Amino acid sequence: MAKSKLEYIWLDGYHPTQSLRSKTRIVEDFSGDVADAPIWSFDGSSTEQATGDSSDCLLKPVAAYPDPDRLGGNGWLIMTEVLNADGTPHESNGRATISDDDNDFWFGFEQEYTIMDPDTDLPLGFPKGGYPSPQGPYYTSVGTQNAFGRELVEEHLQLCLEAGLNVEGINGEVMMGQWEFQIFAKGACSAGDQIWLGRYLLERTAEKYGLVINLHPKPIKGDWNGSGMHANFSNDAMRKAGNKKTFVTICEEFGKHIPEHIGVYGADNDQRLTGLHETQSIDKFSYGTSDRGASIRIPIGTVEDGWKGRLEDRRPASNADPYKVAAVIIKTTKKALRGKAKKRVARKR
Repeated sequence: MAKSKLEYIWLDGYHPTQSLRSKTRIVEDFSGDVADAPIWSFDGSSTEQATGDSSDCLLKPVAAYPDPDRLGGNGWLIMTEVLNADGTPHESNGRATISDDDNDFWFGFEQEYTIMDPDTDLPLGFPKGGYPSPQGPYYTSVGTQNAFGRELVEEHLQLCLEAGLNVEGINGEVMMGQWEFQIFAKGACSAGDQIWLGRYLLERTAEKYGLVINLHPKPIKGDWNGSGMHANFSNDAMRKAGNKKTFVTICEEFGKHIPEHIGVYGADNDQRLTGLHETQSIDKFSYGTSDRGASIRIPIGTVEDGWKGRLEDRRPASNADPYKVAAVIIKTTKKALRGKAKKRVARKR
């Protein structure tokens, strides 16, 4: 009987930003059904998730995708969530914070990241001990003088596609050495699973090139763009709205919950959300059509389609947990639409 290599992937307990961890389990001929992947224990005392005298934590498989680096060996990427030894969700388990995994909600996450040169501890392409020319030519750039790391980026894109992740594109970003990939999914759990697996494949591919992936929201201080994970979202009511008021109502509701959102939108995000470099200040809230300096951008496509479509929350940082981001977006959007429905009923009375 054939053997299968299952790469169990999880998030550790480090604060304020969790890291990815993984280990390989060999099983008999895995079918690809995540329900057939066994729960597995690990040493939580080595990942800031337990103490040495009670170190066992559990990995519960939640999603399975083909492992493109191990296709010849029947390999699988197994996304897991961490449980305590008694089977309850561990406090580090962001996926468990999703109380409403509504597949009516569609998410498109734009994951920005910076490729760092470990020899200089600077973004790839930055001259040692100095800075390149100012921002301008690097966004969606081509050419050796402006685009750095393309071989890694292209390989990562291909691996994501072979794994079955719903990646929708890549592009060079505003700062030299900064890139982005986009993933679309339905439901908070699936969106979070795919972003984390995309990050995992990115980190593992970078190992082959001897490069470092940096998800800090402001890896280089000064007059340089930070890195975000813009969250595009919609539900059926938005996709069929046909009126501006629905979108304004949602945006206004988001403005009432700034601390709740910022609290899960990534550590050190205050360094990025300054009101400069295509951001709104972290303590302010605004929205506007095509406005990349707003907290929430109303895409021009939504307006041109007769006020039917999506919104883009531009505040999440590149290091944010997509599970938590999607969960709070669902919560606030539903609250806005419930309030709108109640007002409509009250008027009819």
